[in-house]
Amino acid sequence: MPWPFDREYMQLALIAGLVVGACAPLVGTFLVQRRMSLMGDGIGHLAFAGVAGGLLVGTSPTWAALSVATLGALLVEQLRRRSGAQGDVALAVMFYGGIAAGVVLMGRSGAGSASVLSYLFGSILTVERSEVALVAALGLVIVVVVAVTHRGLFAMAVDEEWARVAGLPVAMLDTVFAVLTAVTVVTAMRVVGVLLVAALMVLPVAAAQVSAGSQRAILLVSSGIGMIAVVVGLGVARWLGLAPGGTIVLVAVAIFLAVTVIGWSRSPRHEPEHGNAGHAHLHGGHGH
Repeated sequence: MPWPFDREYMQLALIAGLVVGACAPLVGTFLVQRRMSLMGDGIGHLAFAGVAGGLLVGTSPTWAALSVATLGALLVEQLRRRSGAQGDVALAVMFYGGIAAGVVLMGRSGAGSASVLSYLFGSILTVERSEVALVAALGLVIVVVVAVTHRGLFAMAVDEEWARVAGLPVAMLDTVFAVLTAVTVVTAMRVVGVLLVAALMVLPVAAAQVSAGSQRAILLVSSGIGMIAVVVGLGVARWLGLAPGGTIVLVAVAIFLAVTVIGWSRSPRHEPEHGNAGHAHLHGGHGH
């Protein structure tokens, strides 16, 4: 491959990054539609605690993170459904507890600062073939599950009560979505780190909503933006010697700002309603 992907480590990083860049916005679309944009960030905190626990007991940090993040996501979903107005407080306690537990366990495990930073901010340039294979497998799971459940998830994003009356298995879809979010966070962990994973799940979606005209278009466009951010971010990072995870997210920010400015310039009325475009389309798509 041509520069900057002429080295094997860059090619492995590119493959892992493209999988994450394509899959993270797929799940992020439903987070944004359900006004749960920070869910990825919170699950990332729990995943960090899982990584630290894995290092402490000498097991795979990735599998430990996946286990803890999945259990945490299921518990978060239960709290969200049962806590009502106090749900945000309960979730905040869990999320802050996750990052605090991660710091304490990291200290006990004796892991060096480089290891800690690699999980907090990503370390895509050091991924090995086995890790790329795992990322690809998890990415395939995400794509398949989204393809099967996206209609139901969109219906719930519009009106959960209507979805329940319409006979959709709301409880099962909530559980699937919680697990899907956890899998996505862990998949993206090696690329941008647990502290930046929510950005890659939300920013491409926010950019896509400015111009996309349907639910399917938002999914496809946001996924494309995520992959573009990865390719450009990796190239710029190698060119300027920057941290690749942060650079990928900054490229996503730049794309969002550019798309937003272009959208404003083309609109006769500068009304910030684009963020609700997907919501409006959902109502239209279900006959409301």
